[in-house]
Amino acid sequence: MTATEASRSFAALLDEAEKGQTIVLTRGGRRIAVIGPASPSNGADLSALLNSDLPDDRFAADVLTARDAVTMDGPRWPAE
Repeated sequence: MTATEASRSFAALLDEAEKGQTIVLTRGGRRIAVIGPASPSNGADLSALLNSDLPDDRFAADVLTARDAVTMDGPRWPAE
């Protein structure tokens, strides 16, 4: 379905997704998005993740090492 068609019939698109259909949106012949049914969830997965063990002590150092390995043009975020 084109993005234009989706915008004109958004309610119908949501109805299809609610029925279990997956819709691929295109613009200029290129795939730009996929809209489909939401996974059933009651928050239990999120709660389990938040209550799981926190990252180990080396996690922050790993993140900093990875960040420093990336070459960035312009100012860093947050501004340093």
